[in-house]
Amino acid sequence: MIYADYNGSAPLLSSVREHLKKRVESDLFANPNAIHSMGQRLSGGIEKCRSLIAEVVGCYPDQIFFNSGSSEGISQILFSILEFAPKEKNIIITSPIEHVAVTSALQFYSKHKNFKILQVDVDESGVVSVESLKKILDSYAPSVAVVAIMAVNNETGVLQPFKEIAKLCEEKNLEFFSDTTQLIGKTDFHFETSGIDYAVCSGHKLGALTGSGFIIAKEPTKLRTHVFGSHQEKGLRGGTQNYLGIETLAIALKDFQSHQGNLKNLFAARVEFESNLKKEFPEIVIVGDKAERLAGTTLISYPGIHGQAVQIELESLNIFVTTSAACSDNQPETSAVLKSMKISDDIGRGVIRISLSYTQGKQDYQEIEKALSSSYKKLRKIKSF
Repeated sequence: MIYADYNGSAPLLSSVREHLKKRVESDLFANPNAIHSMGQRLSGGIEKCRSLIAEVVGCYPDQIFFNSGSSEGISQILFSILEFAPKEKNIIITSPIEHVAVTSALQFYSKHKNFKILQVDVDESGVVSVESLKKILDSYAPSVAVVAIMAVNNETGVLQPFKEIAKLCEEKNLEFFSDTTQLIGKTDFHFETSGIDYAVCSGHKLGALTGSGFIIAKEPTKLRTHVFGSHQEKGLRGGTQNYLGIETLAIALKDFQSHQGNLKNLFAARVEFESNLKKEFPEIVIVGDKAERLAGTTLISYPGIHGQAVQIELESLNIFVTTSAACSDNQPETSAVLKSMKISDDIGRGVIRISLSYTQGKQDYQEIEKALSSSYKKLRKIKSF
């Protein structure tokens, strides 16, 4: 079996599984906010995890706030900025390639709080145009409440120029939130040098427990309470901490740090995989192939063949991929991200996303290549559209 949907959700890392087995058998279970010794041991463990994670992501421990994952983090960050923005700050700048967790939140503030949303351009590779952002800022900077542009696109794996964007925002004294869900624990990242004001992480993208995650805030005092309760996370996130999830976050990120060198081999294997397929099937399209991408992400399409059909064929061979399409009544549609890149429907409806981890490599790509080649040969005889 080959699992190739790491951009969707990662299986638990072996180091995480081993840790959980030991923890389940241990007697250390309590409320980490209790003043008895067991509670204090757990509280101390949380703070140790905070420090370990801060070391990996390049920030200070007091800039990290644990939560349930990126969706919650995105909501709290935007709530903190937009609910309390001065009246004259009524413009949001974003991109057309954002994850639905960001777009849904921004649409809420546009509809119910009268914010105006302006979108920067993206090129045909799916890279945000810094020049487009410059033009918008030159005209509207005094009215901008936040710039919300992701660091890596979850569908294409294309890295965005977030450092350049951060520099522009700093020059204009603007808040910059970057969705780093697909960046942290998947490629090199250092929060302090990135220039980003707010970042987010979801544990299940890294091989940690689902329902774990964190916010990184350059200026923690600007965050506002979004989940009310007691005084956990310095009063910024109510609810008893998910200490098991937090432990797995620290383990997963330390594992990534220890094996980050594997990304070079993964990248080389992906390049060979894509090159071989292009030679065999010159008509295939690899979305974003001219841009810098995550080492293990390929969004590939054979024009005229439905991505779902390819997905089913691969699953019959015990290879699990996904499509980037939003589907309704079994009628695949080109995703909003791909439409913004001017990707035609015959390509957009045919995409499948192959996303691997630093724990995988050449052998996985070779098996996927063989299976995908067989599937394309079979399905092109009965093209769907």
